[in-house]
Amino acid sequence: MNGRNIGGAGRRAAVLLGALALVVGACGASASPTPEKPSGKIVVSNWDLYFPETLISDFTKETGVEVEWVKHTTNEDIMGKLDASNGSGFDIVFVSAQFAEALNNRGWAERLDRTKLANIGKLDPQADKLGYDPGNTFSIPYTWGTTGLCYRSDLVSFTPDSWNDLLDPPAELDKKITALATDRWLLLPALKALGYSANETDEAKLNEAKDLLISAKQRLLAYDDTTFYSKLVSGEALLVEAWDGWCNYGIAENPDIKFVVPSEGSDLWSDTMVILKSSTNKTAAYAFIDYILRPAVAKTVVDLTLYKVPNPEAMALVDAETLAAFPNLAMTGEELLKGEPLRDLGDAAPLWARIVAEITAGQ
Repeated sequence: MNGRNIGGAGRRAAVLLGALALVVGACGASASPTPEKPSGKIVVSNWDLYFPETLISDFTKETGVEVEWVKHTTNEDIMGKLDASNGSGFDIVFVSAQFAEALNNRGWAERLDRTKLANIGKLDPQADKLGYDPGNTFSIPYTWGTTGLCYRSDLVSFTPDSWNDLLDPPAELDKKITALATDRWLLLPALKALGYSANETDEAKLNEAKDLLISAKQRLLAYDDTTFYSKLVSGEALLVEAWDGWCNYGIAENPDIKFVVPSEGSDLWSDTMVILKSSTNKTAAYAFIDYILRPAVAKTVVDLTLYKVPNPEAMALVDAETLAAFPNLAMTGEELLKGEPLRDLGDAAPLWARIVAEITAGQ
């Protein structure tokens, strides 16, 4: 999520804060010990409200390791800090998948020793098949999901099922639609509607998507990465492009809000945990990630964020009422892998930036 300007996560809806009560005491489950006893201090950068309230304090109580939590607002924010420090200053950074790949390409990501992660086997087997890091050699997925259409089923006369419902909507949706503004997700609907990759680098295909999006924006209410679900709740918007977890924030306030993955397909986004090669306390860094991989701990991440975690045992612990209220939480790893994992754009990043600027000009 940033690829997402909130990051995989960022600001959280106030309605979710009550869920924090569910996490108290849940993080203390036992697990196999790490090969070395951790000690000292680590510095971790993550989005705000992306850790359960007690996660860090419970980890410190159990291990004695002090955790300094530095909050970043976007993927670009933390990447800028790492650029300025040549990849140093943190032990662990939480970044979206394509940025984890970029960290590895720059030589800043630690090659992971899986023997130091006693709970690595808790990961969904599908999480070893992510194109940006097959086998999770330099990153561990923290949360994962997809992007689709979030809509008011009680106010729309049909069931949206295509990106074209966003790009070429019926009259009833005129100026009642929002699209995501962050580069990767701004272009996603058009690329998928045209049958192209979410990681497209061909300039001609990107220009084709640009023309489609420039035409579509005449019907938009707004580009919106943070308040789109609130617009659905109020009825100001009837159909929005949304990350699955953020659609859940709207569903929490109005169960008539529904989420659907368009028939043309979508992405598979993931927010990851990366140990930096420059870390001065890798033993404690491994211990912290291993702690998060415990099912009881990972389950509290679901309770807080309403995002899926790539940990089947953790998902099995989620309350049946929660799964019933938020159906996309029940998506399996196999279902998510039907989406296209987002990749680092590399040398094509400036081209994407230019295309996006041309689409949003005048907004």
